[in-house]
Amino acid sequence: MSQVSPRIRVAVVFGGRSSEHAISCVTAGAVMAAIDRDRYEVVPVGIARDGRWVLAPEDQRLTIEGGRLPEVTGKSGRALALPFDPDSRGLMVIEPGRVPATLGEVDVVLPLLHGPYGEDGTIQGMLDLAGVRYVGAGVLASAVGMDKGFMKLVWQARGLPVGRYVLVGDREWRRERKRKIDEIKDLGWPVFVKPARAGSSMGISRVTTEDDLEAAVEAAREHDPKVIVEAAVEGREIECGVLQGLDDGPPEVSLPAEVVMGGEADFYDFETKYLDSSLRLDIPPDLDQAAIEEAQRLAAQAFDALDCEGLARVDFFHTPDGRWILNEINTMPGFTPASAFPQMWAASGLDYPALVDRLIQTALRRSVGLR
Repeated sequence: MSQVSPRIRVAVVFGGRSSEHAISCVTAGAVMAAIDRDRYEVVPVGIARDGRWVLAPEDQRLTIEGGRLPEVTGKSGRALALPFDPDSRGLMVIEPGRVPATLGEVDVVLPLLHGPYGEDGTIQGMLDLAGVRYVGAGVLASAVGMDKGFMKLVWQARGLPVGRYVLVGDREWRRERKRKIDEIKDLGWPVFVKPARAGSSMGISRVTTEDDLEAAVEAAREHDPKVIVEAAVEGREIECGVLQGLDDGPPEVSLPAEVVMGGEADFYDFETKYLDSSLRLDIPPDLDQAAIEEAQRLAAQAFDALDCEGLARVDFFHTPDGRWILNEINTMPGFTPASAFPQMWAASGLDYPALVDRLIQTALRRSVGLR
């Protein structure tokens, strides 16, 4: 009699302590709905905004409904902990008045966390210490990819094209504000003021005069004490999805997508990205084949420059004179129904379930520890 092979156990981790908590929840809801349950056993692990881990119920609603955003709370399920024992690779259920009970081994973790305390190398380092395989970039690539300043420095060192920018550290803003404002003025107007280590367009302002600059920096500092101010780049917003190559091959790059805003927003802010029904993605954009191939080449180079693994989304500006300017990389891009990453891969021949399967299988094949 043939035995049924056990399913691969996947812990899907979502929520987290960053301002992108809700988007992480939506991403997880979409992934868990698409994952092949015949091959994979899913363990949904939510992280509340205060950092508590819980075993989330399978039927928790993780969608944006009527403008309301989903959330993990400490009351969403039983408390969990990850023992730092590389031989166990398991999760522990912690209940008041009871001895901690093991939930069993986990084969791989899907850390669907966006922003600080998740996408920035923190959970990746924790999983490395625990000896658990996971999807996506390692500690260094995650940290550099999260920090827009260091990201651009690495790309510049590799000779890749980036726009002009000024970094504003916490101490600089408090002690040398006038000098930093003068540096920013040299960029010209308008500028875009962003938290250096945030995503999903959180805390971003478009500033057209010096009078509004300090307020914009303070708004960004609500999300991150480190701020980046970027000179405006005239051009179309184009994105490419990147996957780690199979069998140690070169990165694979999807067809590009162009972000086209149909509403009245001045730029691609949070409301436009997730709540505006007039937003559309043109896949592929109206570009000649040579331009598309150049974008794909640069996306692969940007991925390799940061030593990324698993997946990433690379964002560009394409200027009227035909130049490509790298804007940023997302080492754990959104997987919501509105997200570009899965749509670009679907248009490239890899549908949503196959994409999730590819990411898990890539993670299972890689070694634990230094690579």
